[in-house]
Amino acid sequence: MNKHNFFKVLITGTFVVALPLFVNAQKANWQNLDLKTDSAFGISTEKAYKELLKGKKSTKVIVAVNDGGVEATHEDLKRVMWVNAKEIAGNGKDDDKNGYADDIHGWNFIGGPKGSVNFETLELTRLVRRDQERFATTTDANVAEKDKADWEAFKARRADLEKQLAEAKAGLANINGFKAALDGVVKKIGKEEPTAEDFKNFKPSNYLEERIQGIMGEQLEKGSFKDFYEDQIKEGLDYYTRQAEYNLNLDYDPRSIVGDNPNDATEKFYGNNDVAGPDAMHGTHVAGIIAADRTNKIGINGVADNVVIMGVRCTPNGDERDKDVANAIRYAVDNGAKVINMSFGKAYSWDKAAVDAAVKYAVSKDVLLVHAAGNENKDLEVENNFPTQKYLDGGVASSWITVGASGPKDDETLKASFSNFGKTQVDVFAPGVDIYSTVPGSKYKNLNGTSMASPVVAGLAALIRSYYPKLTAVQVKEIIMKSVTKVNHNVSYKKGEEGAEETVSVPFADLCVSGGIVNAYNALKLAATY
Repeated sequence: MNKHNFFKVLITGTFVVALPLFVNAQKANWQNLDLKTDSAFGISTEKAYKELLKGKKSTKVIVAVNDGGVEATHEDLKRVMWVNAKEIAGNGKDDDKNGYADDIHGWNFIGGPKGSVNFETLELTRLVRRDQERFATTTDANVAEKDKADWEAFKARRADLEKQLAEAKAGLANINGFKAALDGVVKKIGKEEPTAEDFKNFKPSNYLEERIQGIMGEQLEKGSFKDFYEDQIKEGLDYYTRQAEYNLNLDYDPRSIVGDNPNDATEKFYGNNDVAGPDAMHGTHVAGIIAADRTNKIGINGVADNVVIMGVRCTPNGDERDKDVANAIRYAVDNGAKVINMSFGKAYSWDKAAVDAAVKYAVSKDVLLVHAAGNENKDLEVENNFPTQKYLDGGVASSWITVGASGPKDDETLKASFSNFGKTQVDVFAPGVDIYSTVPGSKYKNLNGTSMASPVVAGLAALIRSYYPKLTAVQVKEIIMKSVTKVNHNVSYKKGEEGAEETVSVPFADLCVSGGIVNAYNALKLAATY
């Protein structure tokens, strides 16, 4: 799973370093606010509770968070976690005979008896590793006619992998260089946590120190040195280290931890019951957006007020495997989930047919699948982001919603700079910039991504299903699509290769099927008419 770190390129004179952006903090809960009354382009959730839902009865809905892990003990989630009442906790037995022992809050398909997978390769890496054995002695001159298409695909993937690995290694070297230069300036300033003023008063002795002074003076106007160092320098080092040592490393394979045959898509009963896993940051944040406790007067308010969160761990720090995605979907469906949030995606697919079969199963069981569009600022009309609603054998999943990310302002910046888009491939947009939600340790943090926009829509879908339980998954999708706040102006985004991008301005309606931002108030009013 791509954790979608966002970086800004800063030219320092002797090197280029990519750093995450400081984001101008929005109001916490802005995704639930109303554009007219609150001046933030949220989805009007609070308005809906106040004007439409007060005193109304609702039915509890199970929402599966198929992700990288959920902290079930979080102060703002513990009351809303799904509990498998048919299972006796801690006895090591499969009491409900569903094939998974002690699955109290869900299941972990990337774990085994001795632990859980944290870092994983990209699907690209796995495909190159598979095919380099097959084509070990193949050349353009001797390739068999029947293998030509596969050979060309392998060469393209290998080139892609080599390019990404070179960029990761360069990024790691550059950010280490920036860190060394910054550390040197900080040492000269003589303070562990210097301020913007300290940097401005610093007397640089060379051009590099002058560039550090300029960068830090600007950055520290927006936050503290400690936050900058933790969230940007250390995060940047972690990001590029993960890429170089794990994600893009042909020699790295952690799957033995699970103990299954990763190439056998028919194998379903493997894993462990640790729904948090070694890194529950992403999934916990997603879960909070959907359902953080609205009654406890602490932390944040989720979109939906009468749902429970089922944690289904299937995505590592790297790319998820199709086998695990398929089994996670089936587990969620078989254990009662009516909405499944999938805030993950990848450019390549190993076994799309297995995922398609699981999606068809979910559709047949009246389950709504909500999927993040991805964070590469790409047009999904021409680029892949798996899984997709399109089946290999033709047709599309009828109860599937793909979600792009929007920002808080109703202007040219409304499309989040990172969000993928597609006139026929992305259904709706929802808030995904600077979203404040739950993270491990009973803490809270702002994160960005279509990974944050997708659970806004999953929460809305669950809210509708909770108050109007007779509606089908297909009807809920229809209601969400029809009730968007239409955007009738252009938005801007950068197009082209990094360093040579041009800014383009297009009608928002060209970015998605519905041409708008989801709206809870409108959706619930419309649901009442069905």
